[in-house]
Amino acid sequence: MSFTARSVFSRPRLCSSLVALFGALALTACGGGDDNTSSTPVATTQAIPAPPADPGFVDTAAVATGVPAFVDNIATNQRGDARYATLGTNAGVRLFTRFLDLWQPLTEIVDAGVSAPANGSFPAVVASTWTGLPNDGTAGGTQLNLPVLNANVQYVVNATTNRTQAQADAAYFDDRRGKGYSVTDGMGPLTAAWRTLAQQTTSITTVPADATTVLYNDSGNNTGVGTSGGNTAFGKVVDLINTVGNNASTEPSKRFYKYARPYRWSSSVVVVPTLVPAESPTPTTDGGFISGHSAEAVRDTVAMAYLVPERFQQILSRGMELGENRILAGMHSPLDVMSGRMIGIAAAAANLVDPANAALKAAAFAQAHTALMAQTGTDATTFPALAQSGTPATDRFADYATNQANFMRRMTFGFTQIGATTLAPVVPKGAEVLLETRFPYLSADQRRVVLKTTELPSGYPVLDDAEGWGRLNLFAAADGYGAFNGNVIVSMDATQGGFNAADTWRNAISGAGKLTLQGTGRLRLAGANTYTGGTQVAGGVLEADSANAFGTGDVYVGAGTLAVNAPAAVAIAGKFTQLQGTTLDLAIGPNGQGKLSVAGLTTIAGGTLHVKFVNGYAPKVGDTIAVVDGAGSNRQFSSVVVDGFKATAIYTATGIQIHLDA
Repeated sequence: MSFTARSVFSRPRLCSSLVALFGALALTACGGGDDNTSSTPVATTQAIPAPPADPGFVDTAAVATGVPAFVDNIATNQRGDARYATLGTNAGVRLFTRFLDLWQPLTEIVDAGVSAPANGSFPAVVASTWTGLPNDGTAGGTQLNLPVLNANVQYVVNATTNRTQAQADAAYFDDRRGKGYSVTDGMGPLTAAWRTLAQQTTSITTVPADATTVLYNDSGNNTGVGTSGGNTAFGKVVDLINTVGNNASTEPSKRFYKYARPYRWSSSVVVVPTLVPAESPTPTTDGGFISGHSAEAVRDTVAMAYLVPERFQQILSRGMELGENRILAGMHSPLDVMSGRMIGIAAAAANLVDPANAALKAAAFAQAHTALMAQTGTDATTFPALAQSGTPATDRFADYATNQANFMRRMTFGFTQIGATTLAPVVPKGAEVLLETRFPYLSADQRRVVLKTTELPSGYPVLDDAEGWGRLNLFAAADGYGAFNGNVIVSMDATQGGFNAADTWRNAISGAGKLTLQGTGRLRLAGANTYTGGTQVAGGVLEADSANAFGTGDVYVGAGTLAVNAPAAVAIAGKFTQLQGTTLDLAIGPNGQGKLSVAGLTTIAGGTLHVKFVNGYAPKVGDTIAVVDGAGSNRQFSSVVVDGFKATAIYTATGIQIHLDA
């Protein structure tokens, strides 16, 4: 049995009878308004395809076994206590076990310039004889991997001999100013408001013309004024940033690994002249590994990204930049900085996941948004746009591609992989808290899988710690899943606002899993995706912002809206199915931009087609425009809405077009 769409529109009572008699199959032949007509017969015998098959399992990211979790043992990160003087008893020291592949310290104990009395069964710590001067005739330890350690120092030689004056100035500021103050410029358009609300100050406002013999210290207040100082509007925000520094010192690791600063390894390292007075006169207690500045900057920016996830990637990029500035200053090496990143992230996570801080972090998050919106004259709807409104001229973190490239470069500083490159991903216990506000609509287990599917491959120097802190890539994680393994169900609630209402995943998503969107929010897929398990819209709006947004499987729209807002035609490699009560929303531009290109069977069993024209595309009455390429015999929208026009849908053997009527 088959009907022409025109005959159905002329006999609405017959159509209703057919629906009652034959159900969905008859519905596909029925029109839904005077603007929706067809010039071609539409068959009704084709069965409606089923949704993509459920893979039958949900991906997980198990915690590593056989190693004490850093988040449970951060309190052991102490010096001057015999109980926590060894690799086995100090969580901070244990984080960098893989440095022992490269360097054997004179003694494996937290003893550089440190002594401590015996404590129970733990023997007394006797101060090491390490001089801190690798060129004093003994290296003070044993270099186990000369190619890596030589490259580590040579990197600093190259960086400091080729730096620009602007880089030297930036390195000076990041050395002398409070790190908490420095990194707030990563807030971009929110920087002034943040500093005002936090009541932050600094005395380091210019680079001195000649400070080669004078040490300038910052007499400002670093992170600002907390609640104890009477800051009622923003004090909890400052309190949380300070709290993530609890038990986060880099000193125990410095005193254990006893690896000198780069300018002590090579006289070819050129320390920024205005920072020469900052060189410590006591190298025994001034090891280079690991960088304390880098660690503090990273943990501060992790806390700030938690509080203002609307600037998540930009503010983390600022923390990474400060780390690189330690190299440009001549004060630290890449391995120092990479390790500083590790403990900065781990310490922030440990303090954020601590139940004792749960009330503080919730209050600080709410206070940050309330105060910043009031200060900037925005509301929950307009605040995200303001946070992202900077331009390269006013916000050096405004360009996504530049941030991404710099972040990835700073993850490894060009080191090649020296270990096994195919180790399974591992996610530290508690690390999921780092994405708690960035992905409020995901479960804790899902956030762990995001971290798992976006982390660095294995094999890089130092980074393969047993728990996985070194491989975490928070920039990539902020762009959503890196792979769908198993069944991925995302449920968003637009009434909660923020990322619950709208979010964008930019990663190139691989894997054999399936994505299902539920709820009322809008999820945009912007990567060059290759996942094969299919896509199902069961609620909300799933938007394609790239040509391969939907991977290579079937796409099934059973409820909600499928939107296309891509710079080219969007490919559906499998079948495309749309049911009654749903919407296909196409942003059509010139040269086929924004249409669907379906390789498999196309089934339109009702629903709305909505078309708008973008990017200067201005068709005229009488034009016929292809909107869906794809064969099928069961295709009929209930209604067609084209902004600015009345339109007729034309169903051909190879696709669907719209004719713009007078």
